[in-house]
Amino acid sequence: MLTVNELATQSKAPAHVVRYYARIGLIKPSGQQYNGYRLFKPRDANRMRFIRMAKQLGFTLSEIREITQHADEGESPCADVRKIIQRHIRENRARINEMLKLQNRMEQALKKWEDMPNGVPDGHSVCHLIESFDIDDVDDE
Repeated sequence: MLTVNELATQSKAPAHVVRYYARIGLIKPSGQQYNGYRLFKPRDANRMRFIRMAKQLGFTLSEIREITQHADEGESPCADVRKIIQRHIRENRARINEMLKLQNRMEQALKKWEDMPNGVPDGHSVCHLIESFDIDDVDDE
């Protein structure tokens, strides 16, 4: 049996992460010592490593909980894993496209502002640079 700190060391995670994962049910203590310390089985170190790998692939803790529940029930979670990661890829592509459009707008604005003087707020204007920017003039391609 492993204490929180021993499990943290074996799984290369901070102790507070082990406690958090136990609190949200991603890992389950197998018992407690007389002093109230939670005890974990050595297999929980494997679960902690699995969680770290899944997070590195972009899975949320909620998704990881769903995946591990299927596995704990003896069901293969692999079909769900494929669907989830395919959805993440689509979402990432959409975010990347939006970020590229934002980058383009920012670069166009900066280019337009290069020769414009600094302005002083006059009660009608906050920053004439931003106020002079016309979103309809932006080439989002």
